[in-house]
Amino acid sequence: MTTIKQISLGVTDDVRAGEFWRQALGYVRRPPRFEGDDWIVLEPPPGVPGAAIAMDVSRSPAEEFPRTHLDLDAGDRDLDEEVDRLVALGARRVDWPHYPDDPRPEEPAYVVLADPEGNRFCVEGRRSGRPHAASGRPHAAEAAPGRRGETAGA
Repeated sequence: MTTIKQISLGVTDDVRAGEFWRQALGYVRRPPRFEGDDWIVLEPPPGVPGAAIAMDVSRSPAEEFPRTHLDLDAGDRDLDEEVDRLVALGARRVDWPHYPDDPRPEEPAYVVLADPEGNRFCVEGRRSGRPHAASGRPHAAEAAPGRRGETAGA
């Protein structure tokens, strides 16, 4: 069976993007495989599961509604605290029009962000001590209402 070995992100500044994702995920840079190998590939630390992420220099602009994107899990951290941490690292909030109008209480909340290169990604998690803590509805400052499940924010 085939497995995902690596995810390649299209970026214009591989150093900036690599540093953001290294700090965001706690990954480490893969050592060069041969002399002159300067491709930035980040991997989970030894013993930690996860796919590698490569910074693939591209001239194509980031898509507003990409067909493929990363979904991150805030883990034990409050969703809003994790979003604030990622924004402090260089991510930016996206005015996402496809958040659910009537989220199900059992569905975790999510927030759509863009990395410093403009690549969209989602962060999912639970909110503690706030209205709609388990509803999936973002705070008004994070996005306008809409539908989840459309390309690039689900």
